[in-house]
Amino acid sequence: MPGETRVQPPVTVSTFTQLFSSTPRGARHARHLVANRMDVWGYGHGSEANESVSLVVAELAANAVRHGRVRGRAFRVRLLLRGEVMRVEVADARVECLPVRGEPSDEGGRGLVLVAGLARAWGVDVRPGSTYKTVWAEVCLPV
Repeated sequence: MPGETRVQPPVTVSTFTQLFSSTPRGARHARHLVANRMDVWGYGHGSEANESVSLVVAELAANAVRHGRVRGRAFRVRLLLRGEVMRVEVADARVECLPVRGEPSDEGGRGLVLVAGLARAWGVDVRPGSTYKTVWAEVCLPV
């Protein structure tokens, strides 16, 4: 009807944030906790959504441990579920070691090729003057 205002239903935003030790064990722990969080949010273990997000976290966490580690500093995993998109953020303590987009034939860098294949978008954020960088990826989840 003319002049009628339609009320949009609110968009639910769910978040999860956790610090992990910058060790291979910390990276494994991150993947397991994210898989559990996905299950709590209704994306069961073994589902495509759970597997995709867990794999993205595993790759980004492994990179944070391998390339972004600074002794005594943890890395942070943050999930933001908004509608049908999961934003995965992994922050580590080394700005000068930014990820590069590798080719499948390269010796390294295949993890980010995998992330790019699973995500609708990904990138790196660095705040001016910060000693931290955040590598993020957005994964579309099935309805």
